[in-house]
Amino acid sequence: MAKKKAAGGAPAINIGISDKDRAAITAGLSKLLADTYTLYLTTHNFHWNVTGPMFNTLHTMFMTQYTELWNAVDPIAERIRSLGHPAPGSYAQFGALASVADAPATPPKALEMVKILVEGHEAVARTARSIFPLADAAGDEPTADLLTQRLTVHEQTAWMLRSLLEE
Repeated sequence: MAKKKAAGGAPAINIGISDKDRAAITAGLSKLLADTYTLYLTTHNFHWNVTGPMFNTLHTMFMTQYTELWNAVDPIAERIRSLGHPAPGSYAQFGALASVADAPATPPKALEMVKILVEGHEAVARTARSIFPLADAAGDEPTADLLTQRLTVHEQTAWMLRSLLEE
């Protein structure tokens, strides 16, 4: 029996998740990718531009955080590709998809940077959490696993950053 062909002659994807569910999950993952990349850029920006008495601590912390974010974008994009859709990859696409605000044009003071990053990590956590019902209903365990990993990182990072703001 011949396999069904998708557009362009490639074999149709038959992984046990419907085309409709794969499209919906991919739309959510595309937003997660945009949020993650935007937060990566903001965190790297703050790493370069932080000043003040907490410079050394924040410079090092931001480097750890932007490195983790950079390492997160590829698995998200590759999961989108595994589901049979193109991953967004331009600033225009990320700008249209992201719920995380872009970094301010003028670098803020150190503690304002921390507040902005708390808000960014919380926003990415909300985006990741919003995809769970889709992945769960479709039986998409790899996406659910990816989301669990991302939620753990973003919730823990937000907590650590919030701790810097307590007096």
